[in-house]
Amino acid sequence: MASHKKLTVLLAFFGLLAATLSIGPSVRAADGKTSLASSVERAINFLATTRAEDGSYSSHAGTGVTSLVTTALMRHGRSPQDPMIANSLAYLEKNIRRDGGIYQKGSRYRNYETCLAILCFQTANRDGRYSDLLAKAESFVKGIQWDGDEGHDRSSTSFGGAGYGKHNRPDMSNTTFLIDALNSLGRGADDPAIQRALVFVSRCQNLETEHNDTKFAAANPDGGFYYTVAAGGTSQAGETASGGLRSYGSMTYAGLKSMIYAGVGPDDPRVKAAFTWASKNYTVHENPGMGTSGLFYYYHTFAKALDAIGEESIVDKEGVAHDWRQELIDEIVSRQLENGSWLNENERWLEGDPSLVTGYVLLTLSYCRGD
Repeated sequence: MASHKKLTVLLAFFGLLAATLSIGPSVRAADGKTSLASSVERAINFLATTRAEDGSYSSHAGTGVTSLVTTALMRHGRSPQDPMIANSLAYLEKNIRRDGGIYQKGSRYRNYETCLAILCFQTANRDGRYSDLLAKAESFVKGIQWDGDEGHDRSSTSFGGAGYGKHNRPDMSNTTFLIDALNSLGRGADDPAIQRALVFVSRCQNLETEHNDTKFAAANPDGGFYYTVAAGGTSQAGETASGGLRSYGSMTYAGLKSMIYAGVGPDDPRVKAAFTWASKNYTVHENPGMGTSGLFYYYHTFAKALDAIGEESIVDKEGVAHDWRQELIDEIVSRQLENGSWLNENERWLEGDPSLVTGYVLLTLSYCRGD
């Protein structure tokens, strides 16, 4: 009798186990959505603790982090009237300069800071209250773009780019922020500033075309992008044995996204080559060519570019198709710290700042949702 009862209990246990296993995938899917929502909520709660009384985040690094984080929060449902947002917008308004730029006094990062502020105020401009501010900021960033006014005609490798003042030359990162900002304002392929920027972007690609006859184009013709062709050329990933500039992930996705925003079609050799490089070097575990350097910047450009091109999956060099959105979400959620933030142990490019990195992540996740 006792052994019969034990058998009955065991059968019931295994029956329950089988039932649980049979519904496992759907339960995990539901938990995945819950996990993502919880992850975002924890991140927002963390950012609430790092915002200064004046509404800024990491103001020692300029206004850029505040603009980026505030944009990210609005992309996750916070309204401009939310005290958390309104406080930061007020801080940014205090940094509007007479020249129309929005940057910290004395900043050498005027393009970077103003472009991020444009993205922020445009996201908040639901009733038109920031339209005048945005028009002046647009004029400012167009005015400091490297072109004839700076003594660089189309023959110059600096032409069309944007950069940091301290380096006295344009780069891909600043230029892609410029294109992002103008795109958010509704500017497209017919905008002269975007077309000038496209000239610079095309020349930072490792690809010989009618748009790129620089000395680096043939030295490493893999279709990827590097940091800048200007001032002798620089890649943060270093040089090849033949003297070419190595392509790397964050700049390749930045270049791909920039070309799409500039109206370059999917059949254009530049877009095809960039997407082929991205496919061959697909990963959510590192910044290809750079390892952990700039990892969260990479996640942001990766997600924004693939969302812009409209690809739901990407096939790697082994022929394996990847659901990039889900894989990126899984990777990001697994990296979240106990306090709700994200942090790169490799502090290069300010990624030791949890406010900046958490802002990057929230922006990335918004593109993973297809917003």
